[in-house]
Parts: sequence; C-alpha cells; structure tokens
Amino acid sequence: MVRMTAIRGAARLGAGMALALGLLGSGTLSGSAEAAAGCAGRKVRTLEFATGEVRVYRSGHNKCAVTVAKRPGSRTWMSVSVQARGSKPLTDSGFYRRQAGPVTVRAAHRCVRVKGTVGSRSTASGWILC
Repeated sequence: MVRMTAIRGAARLGAGMALALGLLGSGTLSGSAEAAAGCAGRKVRTLEFATGEVRVYRSGHNKCAVTVAKRPGSRTWMSVSVQARGSKPLTDSGFYRRQAGPVTVRAAHRCVRVKGTVGSRSTASGWILC
C-alpha cells in the first residue's frame, strides 16, 4: 500500500523538475558570470584565500556573498556566511563542486561580516560595507 505522503512527494519532485527544465529551455538561466554567482547587483569586494574566494555583492539594501573554489571539480566542503550587524549569521554549507551560496541579507545602513571556507582553508572579513 502506497502512502499519500510518498505520492505527494513524487508530485512535488515532478513539478520541480518541470519548472527547472522550463527555465533552462526559456533561456532564463544564462552562462554569464553574474548568473553563475546567483547574486544580484554589483560586485563590491573579493576576499581571496589559498583554495578559493568569497565574492560580495550589493544591490540596494541587500548584501549577498558566494564562496567559489579556485579548482572546481570534485566535491569539497564549502561554506559561506553573511551576518548583518545586530543579527545572526545566515549560512550555506555542504559538499559542493564549484560554489557555496548565494546567501543574501537585508542590511539597510548596517555593516556586514562575511566568512567563507573551501576545504581546510578559510577567510573572514571584519565589519565591511557600512
């Protein structure tokens, strides 16, 4: 006997796949660097370290960050974290091939702190973009 939860889960998965294929077919996802990063706005800071870099973007009141590996390919532990002053940090981490993130915070007139990790190496900024 098949549970209704399993049927609903399969239906959601099918709908998600159809949406992704539709976006790819319509050209919404492009091969540009901005689309690959996933952050809107302009790049305002790059924090480089031995195994990768953290790219920081600003768009209006939003600040966004992505950690990108220098040598993409095999799955490596990556993380990116953005913290607006006075708030808890938002983080994306896991085993990725190319990048961790994007992570976006709304930080109108507030400083942010950014951290990134690729493998065993990491970097962190102080309070920036005030």
